[in-house]
Amino acid sequence: MFNFFKTTPKKHQDIPSGEFNDLVIQANTVVIDVRSTGEFSSGKIRGARNVDIMSSLFANSVKNLPKDKTYLLYCRSGNRSSQACEVMENLGFEHLKNLKGGFGSWPFETV
Repeated sequence: MFNFFKTTPKKHQDIPSGEFNDLVIQANTVVIDVRSTGEFSSGKIRGARNVDIMSSLFANSVKNLPKDKTYLLYCRSGNRSSQACEVMENLGFEHLKNLKGGFGSWPFETV
């Protein structure tokens, strides 16, 4: 019958801020802030582009991004960015990293 409690293992990694910061400067990475534009304009990680996960256009906005890059995603707490990773996984992305604890745990420079 149905197994409502079966979970699909996630393919993305939740990584701490130090590791995330080390990856931000790598050539083959793209940083995506999935918060709202208001949250994004109040401060962000350097080099981040804003693609709001709550927008109905999120999947359309990311589906044609190059799949050979590593994507570093974050939000305020790590929940929305984890959901964004799942959406991107379903679109065929394989190299996804989520900032554990989100922007609230970011001890490094913001712009």
